[in-house]
Amino acid sequence: MKLIAILFAGVLTLTTSSAFAHGYKLGDLEIGHPWARATPKGAAVGGAYLKVTNTGTAPDRLVSGSTDVSGRFEIHEMSMDGGVAKMRQLKDGLEIKPGETVELKPGGLHIMLLDLKQPIKQGDHVKGTLTFEKAGKIDVEFIAVPVGGSPGGNMQGMPSDMHMNH
Repeated sequence: MKLIAILFAGVLTLTTSSAFAHGYKLGDLEIGHPWARATPKGAAVGGAYLKVTNTGTAPDRLVSGSTDVSGRFEIHEMSMDGGVAKMRQLKDGLEIKPGETVELKPGGLHIMLLDLKQPIKQGDHVKGTLTFEKAGKIDVEFIAVPVGGSPGGNMQGMPSDMHMNH
């Protein structure tokens, strides 16, 4: 009986951690683990994150995108200047050089979802489209984690019925 309990716990751990193990491929680009943070009621902005790996020999650029929950989608960079956080839109997009992986994450490069039409709730699958200069467009789903959370962090409180079909 103890062995069954241990095996069951192991399966639960694998199931929970694989809930965010989703990715997409578009030409030479691999888009890994798109996710967003849940937003409080009434919030007008949200954040979305992912990794992009360029396995090709030519650079490409994430130039725009869209989601079904926001009026605008902007690529931003956050940096610290004398202890003050500064954020700016990357109007020319984000270059992904050959052989490199660029990670969009809290506190650095990220996607701003502006003019939210509704709150993003924990467990939501937010449909979106990413547009690259050379590779073109790809539809993705951003999985919503708790406010202040991250997919690699504490997964307690995540819905037990969360499944990925990628």
